[in-house]
Amino acid sequence: MIYLVTAVHIIVCFFIIVVVLLQSGNAGDISAAFGGQGSQTAFGPRGAASALSRATTWSAVLFMLTSITLSVHASRHSGPKSVLQGLKSQPAKTQPAAPAQKPATPAQK
Repeated sequence: MIYLVTAVHIIVCFFIIVVVLLQSGNAGDISAAFGGQGSQTAFGPRGAASALSRATTWSAVLFMLTSITLSVHASRHSGPKSVLQGLKSQPAKTQPAAPAQKPATPAQK
C-alpha cells in the first residue's frame, strides 16, 4: 500500500510542476514575456485560468495528503531513535605527553 502512495505522490509532484508552469502570471502569459502582442490560449484567457486553478488546488490537496501519509508511515516504522544508537562508544585513547627536552646549554669557554 505504501508503494502505491509513494507512486501517487511522485506523479502528483510532476503534475503540480506542469500545472504551475502552465499558469499565466499577473502580467500575462509566456508570450508577453518574449514580446508577444496577444494571448493565444486554447481555452481563452478566463477558461484556462479557472481550470488550471482548480487543477492546482486539487493537486496541492492530494500532495499534502500523500505527504502526511508518508510521514506518518515513516514515523510509525522508525520510531524515536537516535542516529548514533547502534554505534559503540569507545573511550578516547590518550597518551601521556613526552617529557620536554632540556635546551642545550652553550659550551663554556
